[in-house]
Formats: sequence, C-alpha cells, structure tokens
Amino acid sequence: MKFSLEWLKYFLETDASVEDVAAALNQIGHEVEGIDGPAERLDGFRVAEVLTAAKHPDADKLQVLSVDTGDGNPLQVVCGAPNARAGMKGVLGLPGAVVPANGMELRKSAIRGVESNGMMCSVRELELGEEHDGIIELPADAPVGQSFAEYHDTSPVFDVAITPDRPDCMGVQGIARDLAAAGLGTFTPVEPSEIAGDFPCPIEIRTDDAEGCPAFYGRVIRGVDNSVPAPEWMQRRLIAAGQRPISAIVDITNYLMLAFGRPAHAYDLAKLSGAVVARRAKNGEQVEALNEKIYTLDDSMTVIADDAGVHDIAGIMGGQHSGVTETTTDVLLEIAYFDPASIGVTGRKLGLASDARTRFERGVDPAFLDDGLAIMTSLIQRICGGEASEVVRAGSPPSEAMTLHFEPDLVRRLGGVDIAEDEQLRILQALDFDIGHKQIGDGATRWQVTVPLRRHDIEGTADLVEEVVRIHGLDKVASVALPRAEGVARPTATPQQALERKLRRAAAASGLNEAVTWSFLPLPDAEHFSDGAPLWVLDNPISEDMKAMRPSMLPGLLLAAKRNADRGASTARLFEIGRRYFRGEGGASDEKPTLGVILAGEKTPRGWATGKAAHFDAFDAKSAALELLEAAGAPVGNLMVMGDAGEQFHPGQSATLRLGPKNVLARFGALHPATLKAFDVDGPVVAVEILLDAIPAKKGNGGFARAPYAPPALQAVTRDFAFLVPFGLPAGELLRAVRGADKKAIIDARIFDLFEGQGVPEGKKSIALEVTMQPGEKSFTDDELKAISDKVVAAAAKQGAELRG
Repeated sequence: MKFSLEWLKYFLETDASVEDVAAALNQIGHEVEGIDGPAERLDGFRVAEVLTAAKHPDADKLQVLSVDTGDGNPLQVVCGAPNARAGMKGVLGLPGAVVPANGMELRKSAIRGVESNGMMCSVRELELGEEHDGIIELPADAPVGQSFAEYHDTSPVFDVAITPDRPDCMGVQGIARDLAAAGLGTFTPVEPSEIAGDFPCPIEIRTDDAEGCPAFYGRVIRGVDNSVPAPEWMQRRLIAAGQRPISAIVDITNYLMLAFGRPAHAYDLAKLSGAVVARRAKNGEQVEALNEKIYTLDDSMTVIADDAGVHDIAGIMGGQHSGVTETTTDVLLEIAYFDPASIGVTGRKLGLASDARTRFERGVDPAFLDDGLAIMTSLIQRICGGEASEVVRAGSPPSEAMTLHFEPDLVRRLGGVDIAEDEQLRILQALDFDIGHKQIGDGATRWQVTVPLRRHDIEGTADLVEEVVRIHGLDKVASVALPRAEGVARPTATPQQALERKLRRAAAASGLNEAVTWSFLPLPDAEHFSDGAPLWVLDNPISEDMKAMRPSMLPGLLLAAKRNADRGASTARLFEIGRRYFRGEGGASDEKPTLGVILAGEKTPRGWATGKAAHFDAFDAKSAALELLEAAGAPVGNLMVMGDAGEQFHPGQSATLRLGPKNVLARFGALHPATLKAFDVDGPVVAVEILLDAIPAKKGNGGFARAPYAPPALQAVTRDFAFLVPFGLPAGELLRAVRGADKKAIIDARIFDLFEGQGVPEGKKSIALEVTMQPGEKSFTDDELKAISDKVVAAAAKQGAELRG
C-alpha cells in the first residue's frame, strides 16, 4: 500500500520526519518496503516566466519563447503548447533534467534550426496527472527561479506491506491511528455529518442474498457535472498511491477506498433499468468488467444487477456498461458489506484480483457504511454539484461487537514485558478499544474490553496482549534464554536431516552455490520432467506459473540458471536439496528427498593460454555425482554405470549410477537439446539428480560412524594392464570386474589411458588400467603377484577384454 506523507498528515497531526515515520511503522508491524522521494525526480525543473512568445520561423505549430528562470539571463526555448504565451508562469525543465514520464534526458538542441535550452512541461510529463493539452500554468504569484519540487510541496511516498490480518490498516486513516497510538502524533479522524436527502430515492435498492451481501446501502445524486476534474489535492494523493486519475466521481470512490479502506461504487443512473439488487448470479450469466474482459458466472457468486442483467461482480469489480462517464448527470452511489469468504471464493474462481477484492475478502469495517456514504456524497456535491436523495438501507451489517475480559497482568505473563496498567489502558483506547468497568478481585485487575467491529483479527485476550506489546515496542522485550535441562543434550536431528546437512556442506565446499527455488512449477515445465507420472496440480495456485508440484529438482534450478544468464552471469554452479512430489498409492502424497545440481555456462573463462572458454560436460556431472554420493556415505566403489537417465538427458552423454541393476541412486549428464529449447536456455548444460532416499543407511550414529584410521605397515604395489575391449563396453564395467578380481588384495583400480587407432583392431579400443594391491602382514612374493595378475586378466576376459601383447 502506498501513501504520501502529506496524506498521512491529514489524519495525523505530527512533526515527525520521514525517517521517524518509517521507523515507527516498522516498529509497530507495518513493514516499510520503500520510500519514494518525488522531489528527486523533479530535480532540474524550475518555476519560470515566459517573457516573450514569437512564432517559429520554420514551423506553424511551434513558438520561440524567452523564459526567465530568475537568474537574470533569459533562456530561449522552443515550445509547441497552444497555451504558451507571454506573461504566463510555468515549469521549465533545464538541460540535464530527466522527464519523469518517459525518462528522456533534456539537452540543449536545435529544433527546426532554432536553439532550445530545455522544455516547458505539461502535467502528464511530470506525472502529476493526465492533462496534456498544454503546459502547466502556475499562479501569478509563483516565485520565479524556485525549485518546482519545493514550490509544489512534493511529499515523500511510503510503500508499506500490510499483513493480511490487518484490513483496518488498508486505508491511510487506519495507519494514522496506529502511529498515533505509538506516540507519533495526534490522531485526527474524519467525522462526517449526515446529509439529509432532498427527495426520495427514485430507484429501488434491495439485497436478495443476505448471506453474500448482508447490507446494501445507496442513494442517488442528480444534476452532477462529472466533466470537471478532481481537485489537484485529490489527484496528487491518488497519484502518490499509484492510481491514475480518471474522472471526478471515479476518483472520489478510489479516494474513499485508499483513505478509509472502504471500497464503493458509482453507477450512471441513466444506464440502469428497474431495481438494483444484490443477488446470486445465474449459472452461465456473463458480465463485461471494467478491465474490458468478459466473465462467466455461476450461482455461488454474488452480483449487483438490475432488470436488464448483471452490472457488477459484487465486491470485486464493477461492470463496463453502467460505469460513469464525463457526460453522466445522475449517479447511484452504492456502498455495501459483502461476506469475506464469498468474495474470496468468487475471486479465485474467476482469477480476478482487484483493490476492492483485497479489502473485502479480508473484512472491511461493517460500521462504516453510513459514514462512507456521507463522505462520498459530501465530496461529490462539493466538486461536481448536484442534490442528493434520501438514503436507502437494505439489510443490515454485522453489529454485535466482541467483548473480552482482559487482565493487564497477562502482558507480563504472555508478552514477557512489564507495562504499567495506565499505559496499557492508553494504548488500547488509542486503538479504539472501548474499556468498560474494571473488576478487581482475587488480587487481579480485570477489564471489560469491547473490540471495534473493524478489528477482525482480534479473537481472544492473547491478541490484546499482542496489541499492547506491539505498540509499546517489540524491541523493548528482553531476550531471555530458555531454561536448559541438566546433562548432555540429546541429538534432535534425524538421520535424514543429518545427511542433508552434511551434503549441503559438501556441495558448498566443492564450489557449488545453494539455490532455494519454488516447489511449484508452470504446468508445461513440470510435465517435461514428469516421465509420464501423474502430477500434483493445485486447484488454487498462487499463479498460473506455480500450478504444479515439482516432480524433479532440475526444472527450478534450470530456470534459476536461465535468470542468471539473462542478467549476464557467465557461469552457474547451483545445487538444491529439497523434495520431489508424486502421487502415491490411493492418491496419497509421496515426497522424496532429492539433491539437484545444475552446471551451466563457462567451466573456465577464455584466456591467452587456453583460447576459447571451456564448457561443462558429462564427465563434470559424473564427477560431481560421485563426490556427493561419497559424502553421503554411498558405496561408490560398488556402483554400476548404466544408461537410461531419462528423456530429459542427452542419450549419448548421460547415465545413471546404480547399486545393483534396479536401485538407481543418481542420474547425471548433459541435458537434451529439446530440454534446453523447452526452457529457452543456451547450452550446453549438465545436471545431476541424486535420490537421497535410495542411498542405503549405515548402521550406528545415524549412518556416519567412522572407523579409526590405521595406515598399512607395508607399501602398496601397482601394476599396469592394457586390454583390448569391445568398442561398446563401458569402461566402468571393466573397472568393476578388475576391482572384484581379488577383493582382499586389490584396493583400487583406475583408468589412465584410452587409445583408438593404428594397431588396434576395428571395433576395439585399448584401455590401460593401474591396479593397486596392498599387502597385509607380509610383502607379496612374485608368485603371489602373478596369481593376482592372472585373476585380473581372467576377470577382464569375462567382460570380453583381451590382454594386449
């Protein structure tokens, strides 16, 4: 929610600075997300007087002005505004100033051959309104040479995040009430006078949906002039709040919503026929809303309609047909109380969001109907003229206020801070809680507290404690350590949590950056990684881009890598530990812990020694997978490298790591070009996905018991072997066979050479291995080494390998 300091001071008498207001807002729970200083945008614009105006020698619609900026040296400015004339005062943008409306930097230039030293500005160009038929005309007493920002009294604008439980603060008046209670000034509420009608209301108003619309009030004002714009002060406040001024009557309804948190609506009476009724929609009824979209309704939705049909999606958005225009002369003002739950359901079904819905579905003040209607009536008559009818009140809003019995000592017991009873009383009364008679007994003070109808968030005495402590200051609550039980603390992390923490540290230590992505994905992205399994699709998603629960960790990481690349990052090394979501048996949710890794962009940058930049390949993915699996305690030496990593991966540059033919622990490799195209990512990109639930747990200490290290007494022995193997044999299969030839003596085997070419038969390749053998209590004899070597050759032969001569 946005509002200007000037608007806030309409409801709050204070001399507090911008910094003090921001600090107080944060302290009482209204987070300030930003402060915009419009004065900065108007830097370089000055109050100026046009001394002379002459026709441009080479353009019929341009004039050459001589403009006084107050320094005694008039400037020559070329201007095309029809109202530019000698003697008027306006706003001059000097060279170097930036026009707020379009970001254009003004420079000294020649226009049709005539030098121009800046620009005389219109209201729209300075984002002060929508008027752009001519340049701004200032009063005759405007001081020439003064900064326009200073002259215009441009006020800073606060952008405040209002939590969903505080709809009473979705108007500037509510914010001011909270700040006054916090001691920042004096609250000055608007207390409208009732406006008696001059004639009976000429149109029937009623509610036929007491559940969805308990109260529907209205009146007619005839003889209005809606062609006049809203006053400058109102437009200025609306613009500060992010609203575009439209017409006087529409601006007044928007002003009521933003100032008091109370949406209302105005209809062109000439466009209505018959009674105006709040009712349930009929299945299939349609309405064209003010956003120029057509919505199909059902009988669960409340609408405002007349004999001709629906005009308004109640509490959410008005209709296009019955809206007021500049030619409107008679208006029907409507202010109602709608059921918050019904508004929320309707908005979600239609996928329609609006400022009105945001307020109604959280709960507006049901006691503000008459006051709101009186304020609107007064503003319309003051600005647009006209005479008002009597008020029609159909139905009645909730009016029974909650009463709580409150003990001031609860603030100490629940809030952990001692606050004097007088101060507690002041805070609650300043927040408009009514304190009835005090009851004193059993040594305790009890108050009878009546909750204002607008405070839908107050449900019990603990909420009153929160209000007192919030206004008193959460920073004044002392930090007190919880009592600790004697003895040694027991570990609270489960084996799964301990595994994830260890992997998180290992991944970060290997140079990967942790990412935290959404558990929701756009439906096409989720389907791409679903492998045909049914997805969890949300009925009420945050947005269409967050509709499906992720079946893999890789889509979110891939999108994160793309965002980094789009912003100029040359490389992305990302990992994330989280859950994948599947439909289990009987439709139950099945969540699987998973670690995902994405390596994208440049592995090493280009340089004088290497030339072109090097990119990641499938072997980088394999290395990362093995390193992380080893950190997880998986038996890396026993893993099998097999294909079938999934259709998302490149079939010739990917594989799976398995513990046995069926137990897949991880998949890795280069992503398929079709996957990169679907995500609009420039390749190559390699990925790893480790299925943490598939890693067998070790016994003892959560699976992380480590035997004490005992170095061998004798030196290891290495032997090299070169084998001719079928071209299609995976090297990993040969390694596994060699390592298993003598599990007691052979402790390691690694490939150090691969050769194809002259001397190697067609269809074959030469793989050279280094085998490490570790003696135990005594050194190996030549016969023992030969026996082990024979076992290595025999094991390799079972894989189709032949020892090279």
